[in-house]
Amino acid sequence: MPRGTLEVLLVGCKGLEDSDFLAGSVDPYVVLTCRTQEQKSSIGSGSGPEWNETFVFTITGDVTELTLKIMDKDTFSNDDYLGEATISLEPLFMEGSLPPTAYNVVKNQEYCGEIRVGLTFTPEIISAKQILSCITQ
Repeated sequence: MPRGTLEVLLVGCKGLEDSDFLAGSVDPYVVLTCRTQEQKSSIGSGSGPEWNETFVFTITGDVTELTLKIMDKDTFSNDDYLGEATISLEPLFMEGSLPPTAYNVVKNQEYCGEIRVGLTFTPEIISAKQILSCITQ
């Protein structure tokens, strides 16, 4: 199982639908989840927001995917769910890094926009002492 650091560059979205009943502007933000770790982006503006924010997660164990849930910030009611993208991390563990790539945002199994994300995985360096400790246990 890979161990190390996952760095996520959240570039932006495009094609998001306005979920507000009154024709207002969508104020999207992203909740990034990697197993039990969760982080939230700043609030963007419009259907094509750009964040260019970096998030760091610690990978320890059988993590296989990163989930990006896009929400619309509302002032007087609960935030609206706009959709999500799930990214498999297996190719990243093999390559080490993936340039910013567009992933489909899906809601109710329907395409509803895309999100651009760059990924970098830095493996944990294991010492000979740690290896010997694992072998002798």
